[in-house]
Amino acid sequence: MTLDDELQEIRRSPAGPKVAAFFDFDGTLIDGYSAEALYSERLRNFEVGVPELVSTVRTMLGPTMSEEQFGRLLSTGVAGWEGRQASDIEELGERLFAQGIAGQLFHEAWRLVKAHQRRGHTIVIATSATRLQVAPLAREIGVDHVLCTELEEHDGVLTGRVAGRPPWGEGKADAVKEFAQNAGINLAKSYAYANGDEDVPFLAAVGKARVVNPQDDLARVANERDWPTIEMRRGTGRLNPLPAVRTAAMYGALVGSSVAGVAIGVLTGRRRRGIDFATSLFAQLASALGDVDVEVIGEKNAWSHRPAVFLINHQSSLIDLLVTTWLLRGGFTAVAKRELADVPVLGQILTMAEFAFVDRGDSERARDAMAEAKRRLDDGVSIVISPEGTRSLTPQVGEFKKGAFHLASQAGVPIVPVVIRNAGELMWRNAKTTRNGTVQVVVHEPIPTVGFQKSDIDRTVREVHDLYVETLENWPEDGTAATTVALTQTGAKAQ
Repeated sequence: MTLDDELQEIRRSPAGPKVAAFFDFDGTLIDGYSAEALYSERLRNFEVGVPELVSTVRTMLGPTMSEEQFGRLLSTGVAGWEGRQASDIEELGERLFAQGIAGQLFHEAWRLVKAHQRRGHTIVIATSATRLQVAPLAREIGVDHVLCTELEEHDGVLTGRVAGRPPWGEGKADAVKEFAQNAGINLAKSYAYANGDEDVPFLAAVGKARVVNPQDDLARVANERDWPTIEMRRGTGRLNPLPAVRTAAMYGALVGSSVAGVAIGVLTGRRRRGIDFATSLFAQLASALGDVDVEVIGEKNAWSHRPAVFLINHQSSLIDLLVTTWLLRGGFTAVAKRELADVPVLGQILTMAEFAFVDRGDSERARDAMAEAKRRLDDGVSIVISPEGTRSLTPQVGEFKKGAFHLASQAGVPIVPVVIRNAGELMWRNAKTTRNGTVQVVVHEPIPTVGFQKSDIDRTVREVHDLYVETLENWPEDGTAATTVALTQTGAKAQ
């Protein structure tokens, strides 16, 4: 079963909260195991003794653990937290999420979650991982229900013991059944997604079992029981040198293109011509060297009105730069955070490209940067800006700031929403290397801003934000893109 097949089936499924979608966490929602990040943290802090280390290695190298074996391993691991403040453990979970677990999210799994949410289904993460490993991602993707291993605490202090039965093997299946009974869930019409050999009872508890990147024993059972299998793209191994080589080549293309652009500008006496040459050359070189293709829906909308303020959802600095240069080719610059100007080499390149740098901690300097951006627009140069103001950890769309909308209104130019689907999948915010693949982009129709009043801006910010959410959750499959923002204000008119 392909991901698109499953998404289509979900769209046709009965709506409402009596249908649930239960997602395993490690290996299903995320690529890999969150325990690895937690264990690495404990090793760095010398919290893992030799007996626990030996026991863990033996268990992991052996066959699938029984529920009893898993319980013993878990009890050994959490015993070292006796006396720790529960709030400290919660903070640890947030830090591990931001540092790495967020980057392990399967974007395909995110789409499945969103498809179920659009049908009004009850979404549940069912996992043997602890709440500190799971809760941050659950919150990020809008999942309210988590069945997981709970840590016992007393007056906000951990006792070093597990509270209740860990959801492993039959324990996970029983937790799902109990939840369904209490919540009025129809398990026969519900879905479950999992990858591990120990998850057979969990998958068997629902009417629509889905196997994701299965381990060997689960794959065999799935074949016997005719459970559909969904393959999600996994990351390359850590020992594979190609991602690092490709990434270095892409940065090399950035430097080389910039040098060529400077030469063109000097030789012709036309700086803008040099900048446009550099951006166009970088797009071609970086795409080829990084093996990154750009697939665009609505490309004509990028050319119908210039200059314009182009909005992008910001997930990855390098991939987003490739997308914008590939799409716009020339005649544009961007607004970026002030810190980038101080990065060696990159800062000089962006300054040469006439980027406007915003100091988010200094409102006066921020206004000066936006005034500089307006001068660029007055000169006929388009501006690229992220209304979120920072790179997101996941595909979730962050809150939009109003600066880009005020800028477009003051300059009397249209806003063009550019929705980038999966830049973070190819190169997550904190990643050092990029993966090869295809970045998918939708360019929506320009939104006129002439005659905007304050109320028009406030409403348009909300509507454009909703447009991004709608596009990402319901990607246009027919190859067409049309802006759904209905500008009802009397002041705005076509440009």
